[in-house]
Amino acid sequence: MHIHPTAIVDDGARLGPDVRIGAWCRVSAKARLDEGVELESHVVIEGRTEIGARTKVHSFAVLGGPPQHLGYKGEDTRLKIGADCVIREHATANLGTPAGRGETVIGDKCFLMTGAHVAHDCRVGSNVIFANNATLGGHVVIEDFVFLGGLCAIHQFCRVGAYAFIGGCAAVPTDVIPYGSATGNHATLSGLNIVGMKRRGMSRAAIHELRAAYRMLFAEENSFQERLDAVASRFAESEAVMRIVNFIREDTRRPLMAPPRRAWPVGENSE
Repeated sequence: MHIHPTAIVDDGARLGPDVRIGAWCRVSAKARLDEGVELESHVVIEGRTEIGARTKVHSFAVLGGPPQHLGYKGEDTRLKIGADCVIREHATANLGTPAGRGETVIGDKCFLMTGAHVAHDCRVGSNVIFANNATLGGHVVIEDFVFLGGLCAIHQFCRVGAYAFIGGCAAVPTDVIPYGSATGNHATLSGLNIVGMKRRGMSRAAIHELRAAYRMLFAEENSFQERLDAVASRFAESEAVMRIVNFIREDTRRPLMAPPRRAWPVGENSE
């Protein structure tokens, strides 16, 4: 363990082996830094913040700050960050609120670039990339392997499904299906994240099934519920397609993002 003499580590903080704390950092009494965590200079760790093994936090990041929520009165809530993450300069992640989940969670192997922000009560999966200044409102759910473009903003209570792509500067006020590609302000569904799926090693057959399901789901014939039921019936054996179906069927406080009208053909968009 190495702690720079200018760093302030409050009594009670739990530090694992091989933790490195740089110059002018501050670590709260309720914090826990697991094995191999590294804080560069001027990092602030507030509140009940847990940081997983080998995560590296760069200068001027502030983790575990109070929620930006007028109803928060200093309750003992939590921020939990997974292992092997990289958190770059000026990134911020806030504690949860009692009115929400009571905790904010970021999974393993996430990459938060400069100025990224994770608000109170968010749940971020693993292998998520935040480009510069990507911002989540409160209570947002981001599933695994999502890419969030620079300067995008996700409205509070929205969900973004696994493997989705959010374009740079996109304003996202609605739920984005797994594998979807959302672009624009306000963002609309511009197709499927084909490039992202190929990068993750998804098979050609699975991609073809997703394209076919996407076309059925967002066609103009019949009601949306009828189309959803038809997709669920036809592709019941497809894990990827059923991920989308189950995502849509979950209870949510936000509407579902759709393609613009007459956007055809669909499902061909790449990053």
